[in-house]
Formats: sequence, structure tokens, C-alpha cells
Amino acid sequence: MNSKKGVYMKTKILSIIMLLAALTGFTKNADAAVAANSNYTILNDIKAINSIEVRGNVELFISDNAGEQVTVYNKYYAQNALVQSKNGVLRISSYNGEKLIVWVNSQSLRSVSAYDNAEVRSFGKVAKVEFNIDLHNNAVAKLNFDSYSVRVTMRDNATAELSGTVEVFGMNRNTRSMVVSNGLTVGRNVENKIVETGKEQLAGA
Repeated sequence: MNSKKGVYMKTKILSIIMLLAALTGFTKNADAAVAANSNYTILNDIKAINSIEVRGNVELFISDNAGEQVTVYNKYYAQNALVQSKNGVLRISSYNGEKLIVWVNSQSLRSVSAYDNAEVRSFGKVAKVEFNIDLHNNAVAKLNFDSYSVRVTMRDNATAELSGTVEVFGMNRNTRSMVVSNGLTVGRNVENKIVETGKEQLAGA
């Protein structure tokens, strides 16, 4: 795995994380989405999220706390954003100039696919038996793991910054993508491939 500098941190993330932490105790309505504040909306009718697809100008936070909850920041209805769940797949997209911020808390989440300029960040550790992250275009992921098995797929100009502990780790990426290891500890590598124009070669061989 290549270790490079270049994944940026936004100062606004600190304030966002503090806001997310404050929301964990909010009471939910049993049926529909609850506009708990003019700055965010809690969607209570979205349950059993197995995978997430995120596209456009979106910043997604994921966490593993008990209870399923999707919180959408900004006035996303006014931004023509899409937050839709079907058959365990949560689809999030927004192409507005202002970044849409979404926090998904789900213990059943097993995979995330990100496209365009989407960003995926862990809020706490990603503690899973199995987890897949799939990045395309200019998508960025910053994830802190405490997981047994993790597979990372990267295409185009995607960037990932990975930390924490993984027992079984696999990566399949192209040469334009960038991976930053921020102290990631891996017990066993089962795949580490670089893909370029339809060709595959074992990284490091």
C-alpha cells in the first residue's frame, strides 16, 4: 500500500462531528421523517441499511452505534437532493453547489460505493465483520477500522485514507488512485492489485 500525503481535512468537520454527537439522544417519531431543526432532518422510516450509494456533492458520515438513523443536514428538499431507501440500499445524491451532509448510523451496513466528488468519513470506528468500500471518479474516503475483513476498490482519481485495525484486507485499485495509510494495521493481505487499462499486476511484485 502506498503512503502519500495529500488527503485534506476541513476545519468545519470538527463542528460537524460535535453536532452529530449531540443528536444521538433526540426522540424519534415512529412513522415519518421528523424536521427536528431547520438545519437538519431525521429520517426515521429508513431501516435495515445494508449498503449505501452516494453520488454528487455529498459528505457522508457513517457510524456503528445501536439504532438505525439517517440524519440529513442542510435544507435538502430545497436542494433537490435524493435520499431514498429500497431493499436495504440507501441512495444519496446531490449536485447542488453546497455540499449535502448526511450522517448514517447503522449496525447492519456492509458496503459503501461513492462516485463523483462524494466524501465518506467514519464517525468513530467502522467495526464490522465484513465491509466493502468502492470509490470512483474523485471520491474520497477517510475511514478508521476495527474490522475483521475489509475490501477496498478504487478507480479513476479516488483517494482513501485508512487507519485502525483490519485482520483480513484486500485492495484492488488503479494507478491514478491514491492511498494513504494513517497507521493502518493489517493482519493478512489477501489481495493487493493495481489495475491499469484492462491489465492487472500484483502490487509490489
